[in-house]
Amino acid sequence: MNIAYTAYKFLSTSLFLLLFPPFWFYSRITGRYSQSISQRIGLYPDRLVRTISGSPRIWIHAVSVGEVISAIAIIESLKALMPDCAVILSTTTEHGLAFAKNKLSAHERRPMATCIYAPVDFILSARKALSILKPDVLVCLETEIWPNWLVEAHRLGIKTALVNGRISVRTIKGYLKIRPLMKTTLNLVDAFSMINKADAHRIEMIGAPGERIEINGNAKYDLLLNQTDAKIKAKIKAKMVSIYNIKGDKPVFVAGSTRRSEEKIILDVYGRIIKSFPETLLILAPRHVERVHYIKKLVKEQGFACHLRSDLDKQNCLRTAPIVIVDTIGELMNTYSIASIVFCGGSLAPLGGQNMLEAAVWGKPVFYGPSMEDFLDAKDLLDKTGGGIQVKDGQELTEKAIYYLANPHKAIAVGKLAAQAVISHKGAAGKHADVIYRLLN
Repeated sequence: MNIAYTAYKFLSTSLFLLLFPPFWFYSRITGRYSQSISQRIGLYPDRLVRTISGSPRIWIHAVSVGEVISAIAIIESLKALMPDCAVILSTTTEHGLAFAKNKLSAHERRPMATCIYAPVDFILSARKALSILKPDVLVCLETEIWPNWLVEAHRLGIKTALVNGRISVRTIKGYLKIRPLMKTTLNLVDAFSMINKADAHRIEMIGAPGERIEINGNAKYDLLLNQTDAKIKAKIKAKMVSIYNIKGDKPVFVAGSTRRSEEKIILDVYGRIIKSFPETLLILAPRHVERVHYIKKLVKEQGFACHLRSDLDKQNCLRTAPIVIVDTIGELMNTYSIASIVFCGGSLAPLGGQNMLEAAVWGKPVFYGPSMEDFLDAKDLLDKTGGGIQVKDGQELTEKAIYYLANPHKAIAVGKLAAQAVISHKGAAGKHADVIYRLLN
């Protein structure tokens, strides 16, 4: 190993030894993370390991909910190729693990995957986890490049792949600063299955061998397309209409995956919308649900009444307030079914945007700001077909929102273009799964 990796190993070890003891004491005192702390240092109980049955054994790492959506589509394709394979799905966040378990473990006689917390990228944690779980292949999704994991997997003779890979305009700047470390790490990876040409070019720029790179599209499209079945769509929409107590064709404005500096803008926009459309319901879904109480306070400061989404599950609680703040996990995609118009968060703030295709697949007009660097493939797809609507600020968002609410036939036309754009890109999950299959055969 070269000096760059040696320095990284020293730094990651030092940080672990410095930060783990106070984190452990915090967990003991508060009770938080008590169930996950052992897994985060690479220790998995025998009872969990015994649930991993089948061959070959495939470990897929997806950091949080968005990546888990891609992972599910790939896992379904892997099961079609290799019905007896065992899949381990690791996530970093609590919300990601809860979502993964709900989708893959909770309702199956034989779960599609064993869901776990990922170990931190500390050399001994990575070594222990790989030794206990014994995967035949380690698959990292999207931008999850962890040097200690990949070095240890290579040392143990475990195949590795980066799948549904993407390197954004924003993240490549950081990677280029540590290119010697990236080049050393990426040379150990057996296959790169990237989303598009730009991602393939960027991964090669930071050190991936060009002959190992393929371009296979975005696996998220495939799982989203499950929502295009008419019966499934009708059932989901009816459930959402009931939960949110929507009467007739009242307008619904869904602002999805919003960030801290955007909620105030959205509330200002909403205040102007209701001057023209007073019965409009605003559904505000923050990117990080732990911020809901801050947002609730902000809403009240603006003079609006609101519910939390979880309140609507309580007995005899009927939605009457004009605003609902979403504090549940994994429900946003279904919530888009009742939207008249949608705003994609993280895009008015310079934060790279969020996945706009979850709304597009429902045939909804999607507004987004100028910052979409992390989701350029999705933005380009909707821009080319006319299914997306870019706005430069809150004022333009207000104007265009009011225009499309006043002209619902035009909103429907734009929404159809958005849905058709997603449908036309089906099949990526199967291509990514085939890359993994070829590594194992």
